[in-house]
Amino acid sequence: MSLKFGTSGLRGLSVDLEGPATALYATAFARHLLAAGLARQGDEILIGRDFRASSPAIAAIAIAALGKAGLSPRDCGALPTPALALLGLCRKAACLMVTGSHIPADRNGIKFYRPNGEIDKADEAAITAAAEAIRAEGLAFDAAQETADDLHDAALALYTARNRALLPEQALAGLRIGVYQHSTVARDLFVSVLVHYGADVVALGRSEDFIPVDTEAVSAETIALLQDWAAQHGLAAIVSADGDGDRPLVTDETGTPLRGDLLGLIASRFLGATAIATPVTSNSGIEAAVSGTVLRTRVGSPFVIAAMNEAVAAGETAVAGFEANGGTLTATPFTVNGHAVVALPTRDSLMPVLAVLALAAAENRPLSEIAAGFALPAAASDRLENMPVEASAALMAELRSGAGALSVFLAPIGVPAKVSDIDGLRVTLEDGNVIHFRPSGNAPEMRCYVEAGSEAAAARLLAAGLDRIRAFAASH
Repeated sequence: MSLKFGTSGLRGLSVDLEGPATALYATAFARHLLAAGLARQGDEILIGRDFRASSPAIAAIAIAALGKAGLSPRDCGALPTPALALLGLCRKAACLMVTGSHIPADRNGIKFYRPNGEIDKADEAAITAAAEAIRAEGLAFDAAQETADDLHDAALALYTARNRALLPEQALAGLRIGVYQHSTVARDLFVSVLVHYGADVVALGRSEDFIPVDTEAVSAETIALLQDWAAQHGLAAIVSADGDGDRPLVTDETGTPLRGDLLGLIASRFLGATAIATPVTSNSGIEAAVSGTVLRTRVGSPFVIAAMNEAVAAGETAVAGFEANGGTLTATPFTVNGHAVVALPTRDSLMPVLAVLALAAAENRPLSEIAAGFALPAAASDRLENMPVEASAALMAELRSGAGALSVFLAPIGVPAKVSDIDGLRVTLEDGNVIHFRPSGNAPEMRCYVEAGSEAAAARLLAAGLDRIRAFAASH
């Protein structure tokens, strides 16, 4: 079976999830909640989904299994993951979100939430153990589907109200903003919230077929599309999100995407965070760009949340986090625009989008100029797709086998000076450039992240890094 936990929930092939496997893992989740005292028999559990063709059936299978396991499912329909999580926090209800986020349409996934927020790695292990125990018991599962009471409107209303309170009225008046709608569940919400703030909104590229948009590695074809739209419509920015609406995408006035870690940095400043958790893959210039404490983590929201919780336990009162994709999390309440904003410790795309657009409106400067003003090292990232997990593991084992092996692998690129092994291998070269190799946690692909002194140098370094990965894959 293809299913396994990665950096963001359980992932696998849609054909597997559209069957008994979903019932098995939904039942395992229910057992874990009940055994850990996180839920009681009859407690409600919220189910949401994205727009993938397989998601309605998977959600219906989960609803049937959760009901049989003793919980009371509530159907929240197609909506952004942060909207589902927010309603769960407010109702003190566990949640299950059916989404594969940005990965290809033949795959899907499930994200799990306790009543107090995202599950952590210990929860993942417990759910996996419960699934194995159920298998050992020989319990038979089918793909039975059920419906449940509808809470879709309540979830969207709560999330919409949160985002309509972040900025002053008409804060975005005068900005002409494109919304790349594709197949993200956040597409209509983006339009309504931006219009609420007075923006002139142009809806673009709506699709009824699922389009896997990876906001951390935007494809060349997508960038060309965005740049054409920006020129054609005279846009100040184009905004969008991934499939389940928890990772933001913002372009400048030329249609060129801004780095996700820059979006997270701007969002953290917007909130007034004094402690910030972010993965090692985020730009190394962040420490110099903030006045507070920066906590570096492994890649994945569970690690960012763990670091935020440690900061709260240490007495920090304004704690936020963000991933390199720009998804922004909060571990403490904040007061923004005179309104209390409750903590939402899961990735959110809309708040960082609003923070960036508000900055552009307030400074009355193009986003390309604002981005350049942060003077972060030039960074780039991409991935080699369809690289077998075994090949990725073999590459990482070789690079970790000793300084000699790493030096040989990097010889065409540069000389290693410093190595970080927090997540993957992040190598600082003698010339000060950075190259980072990391297998994806939820897809058969190897990611490469680089930093250099200029955009051109970063592009060359990224191309060289991907070439080294391809050469290794071809020889193994």
